Amino acid sequence: MVDVSVLTPVLNEEEHIREVTAKMLAQRFDGTIEFIFIDGGSGDRTAEILRELQQADPRVRILENPMRNTPAGLNIGLAKAQGVYIARMDAHTLYPEDYLARGVARLRRGDADHVSGPQLAHGEGTWSRRVALALDTPLGRGGAQFRQASNGEIEVDSGFTGVWPRSVLEAHSGWDEDWRNDQDSELAARIRGGGGRILCLPEMSARYIPRDSLKALARQYWRYGVYRAKTSGAHPESMRRSHLLAPSLALSMAVAILPLGRLRWLGRVTVAAWCATVVGVAMAEAWRADTSVELDATAADVAALPAVFGAMHLAWGFGFLFGCARFGPPVRALRHLVRRTRA
Repeated sequence: MVDVSVLTPVLNEEEHIREVTAKMLAQRFDGTIEFIFIDGGSGDRTAEILRELQQADPRVRILENPMRNTPAGLNIGLAKAQGVYIARMDAHTLYPEDYLARGVARLRRGDADHVSGPQLAHGEGTWSRRVALALDTPLGRGGAQFRQASNGEIEVDSGFTGVWPRSVLEAHSGWDEDWRNDQDSELAARIRGGGGRILCLPEMSARYIPRDSLKALARQYWRYGVYRAKTSGAHPESMRRSHLLAPSLALSMAVAILPLGRLRWLGRVTVAAWCATVVGVAMAEAWRADTSVELDATAADVAALPAVFGAMHLAWGFGFLFGCARFGPPVRALRHLVRRTRA
């Protein structure tokens, strides 16, 4: 038995794995830790690098994930983990050295079932930097509270990775493997539905490395949208008004190019309003880049923001609509949202 088991599903993470694992293994914690990497059959040097780390550090364990998806990998890790507390760490994120210590300390104080920190985007590479710039704006973050720094502890609907008591995960049977994406939000909905609390602690903020191409970003946000529709259908109370903005834009864009009379005009107005908003945000970021010594953004980065926002919003929006077609429209979630808005 160890104090904390860290679960990290990996798949073709050669580019960042050394930097990320160095931060993980440098955790300062007054107790025992095991680091479990669950490899989904990487085709690059990820597994080789992990074996090198395992030889150098006995705390490192490597498991295989034949299902090649994140929730299956997490459940494989959970079944083999020995920790009283279970942490999830992402292979695209740099965590502070006291991340686990602070998370476990807060859980030991009670009144919390899951603790994590803000997910602060930190670009490495041209497009990764531009995506990070977009995520530093409300238009990029959407309504996700955990994507921005906070002044103090806040309760959130869902967190980014983080730490759980093992008993909480076992009580909820771990991650649902029907959710190949958005599995953390789905688990969070079950925890909150059972009366649990999910907290975001500013001192646990972690630097997330975004995707470094528009194509990879669009694929990521498509999956987000598809499985957000599934989560909303299964857990109506998890839907926020912000979740409807991207699908509305996607519908408006489709309507704008179809011969649908006044609806076509309405679609064009909506798309035009989105374009104006995106340009306005880009102009605001250009001004901020000129006046802030902390913001490392070039004119080309700012000029690329409309493309980044387009990849995010349209991929998420059309993904959500595809999810509605695949899993069924989240009618109960929409009704719940209407009732909450009227209250």
